[in-house]
Amino acid sequence: MTTFPFEFIQRMQTWLGAEAGAFLQALAQRDFGLRLNTLRGDAAALAARLSWPLEAVPWCAEGRVVKAGEPGAHPYHAAGLYYLQDPSTMAAAEILDPRPGEWVLDLAAAPGGKASHLAARLQGQGVLVANDIVRKRTSVLAMNLERMGVTNALITNETPERLAERWPELFDAVLVDAPCSGEGMFARDPQAVRDWSVPVVQGNARRQVQILEQAARLVRPGGRLLYATCTFAPEEDEGVIAAFLERCPDFALHPVAPRAGFTPGRPEWIGAPAGLRNAVRLFPHTGPGHGHFYALLVKRGTSEPAPAPWRGREVPGRILALYRAALAKALRGPAPEAGLVFSAGADQLYLTPMDPELWQDLHVLRPGWWVGTLRHGEVNPEHALALGIAPETALERLDLTLEDPRLGQFLAGDSWPDSGPENFVLVTVEGFALGWAKRSGGRLRSRYPIHLRTLTSVEY
Repeated sequence: MTTFPFEFIQRMQTWLGAEAGAFLQALAQRDFGLRLNTLRGDAAALAARLSWPLEAVPWCAEGRVVKAGEPGAHPYHAAGLYYLQDPSTMAAAEILDPRPGEWVLDLAAAPGGKASHLAARLQGQGVLVANDIVRKRTSVLAMNLERMGVTNALITNETPERLAERWPELFDAVLVDAPCSGEGMFARDPQAVRDWSVPVVQGNARRQVQILEQAARLVRPGGRLLYATCTFAPEEDEGVIAAFLERCPDFALHPVAPRAGFTPGRPEWIGAPAGLRNAVRLFPHTGPGHGHFYALLVKRGTSEPAPAPWRGREVPGRILALYRAALAKALRGPAPEAGLVFSAGADQLYLTPMDPELWQDLHVLRPGWWVGTLRHGEVNPEHALALGIAPETALERLDLTLEDPRLGQFLAGDSWPDSGPENFVLVTVEGFALGWAKRSGGRLRSRYPIHLRTLTSVEY
């Protein structure tokens, strides 16, 4: 049973009145959701493959509430058919509404739920920058974007100030999922409960205004800035937006189209301007999920459309020849080369959608889609390449059913007898890519990444 801080309970009782009991009861629940990945196919068709009891998320067509089961242990999760995500967070992409071809920045993107949703809305067109200030969190972010088949994203590890200095007014849409007191996470994060206090809330609010001001510098005229938190504290929600609008009069709070489960902002809780009712609150007792706050801000003015993604090539001729030779053993047709760059320090090849001049002096974990790595004088196709291509473009495929024992062997990094010619083979589960295997010496050896492997074969 989750025990909430007494002062938090008092505050919510004061503000919610008769609703407080239902709110606190719902907040203590540990339900969760999943979002179907439209980079893998139609949401309804993907949902039809799943065997768990699911309910629709009213504000997200791809969203489902999971009523029972363990979808995180299923091969479909490894294949990126869905992302396990709190339903409240699925509203971010709905409200920000990224469109194919736009340049979009997720300023605090780890672990990747909102970022991968933004990427799905972009449908591989345009540019997504997924940033996180905490270095160790960017590795998890990279793994999740890779699993979901995202091919047009840069992953950066920078401060908002550095990005604002380097990329002023570059983005059509910016998401700020601000660090907050995490009241909506109380049922799942005991540390958030232990850390909570009113002074912590107030300190967060001051930092959030500063972050939001830096984020505003990244938005092009006419662009959108979405501020989000997973707290109910009005100091961190309506209070931050009120302070921001005073400091940045070139932005306006934009009304959000009503959806089932959306409720207006509560400026009256702290005596803020009534116009802040145009913000959106999601509460755990009025819809699925643990709750969220959103404010959509629009920058006044107009500007030229965002530039097209970079399609140049910066790779030494010798490395390019090795890359072409390696992918000729893995893919039908020519190797993708638009945006190809070579990271000499790491011997890695990427397809980047952004001109390298724009990011070369920043801390970049991945400048784009990781397609190959140079080892021992040859290029090997990367796991991210397997998860990002259309499976039918693979030169050889091994499609496994959920009942095939080789499925567990593959995910565990094992091998099995196979007498075919030496080659790379794309392993899929019921048509969806899982990763590469390589046939040599009469065996097919899994190349599933070590950090993702199961320790034993699992029955699904």
